[in-house]
Amino acid sequence: MYSKEELQRGLKTRVIGKKIFAFDSIDSTNICVKTLAEAGAEEGAVVIAEHQTAGRGRLGRSWESTPGANLLFSVLLRPTVKKEQAGFLTFYAAVAVARAVEAVTGSTTECKWPNDVLLNGKKCCGILLENSLQGDTLHYSIIGIGLNVNQERFGDGLTEKATSLACELKQQFDRKQILQRILEELDSFYSDVKQSIFDRVLEEWNVRCTMFGRHVILARADREFSGTAVGLSPDGGLILQTPKGRITLYAGDVTLSQLS
Repeated sequence: MYSKEELQRGLKTRVIGKKIFAFDSIDSTNICVKTLAEAGAEEGAVVIAEHQTAGRGRLGRSWESTPGANLLFSVLLRPTVKKEQAGFLTFYAAVAVARAVEAVTGSTTECKWPNDVLLNGKKCCGILLENSLQGDTLHYSIIGIGLNVNQERFGDGLTEKATSLACELKQQFDRKQILQRILEELDSFYSDVKQSIFDRVLEEWNVRCTMFGRHVILARADREFSGTAVGLSPDGGLILQTPKGRITLYAGDVTLSQLS
């Protein structure tokens, strides 16, 4: 387990990671950051754990991770962002992770709507965004990040969909190095994000997204939607061109058609 002193040593950031809380085991890093946020903690605080007993993914799913093998952490932000743009914070986090992984591994990553980072077509990172509003503006935002780094095995039903850096690149990685690079990438975009300027984030995200122009199926608990992914709406929704016209969706599991 890394100490907060180890994680901060050599970290080159202005805001993100100036305070780090490190745990061997915790229920959820997002829950811990929420407690800190409600107590008035400054933006940029990071909570990291080797193991989560109640880790969560999107749509209320659990997040399973081999203890001590991956990166499980959450970041507290307090940007001046209207609620209509709050969803872009997920893209901001995805871009930071993608840039960090590419810098450390030399491999190309992919960003998949709404909250995944892929390596060789498989999910290596998931992002959980939780926002607290004050009127029509964010009071604070919590970005939870789970990045599979050195995990070597995945449970039934996940082998075809999930992966880790170690599985794909056949080597173990220094988790501290990757964490610091992610925090530095988050920090490098944060002055823009804090002012609701997402141009650079969206440009980088779109460069890594391969789904536009392709047929996709978006599954939700209540129904499925099928159509061609056209692009993003002004508030980060996925625009689908269907036989009945264009629709915008904000949540669901996306399956892409195979490229011919």
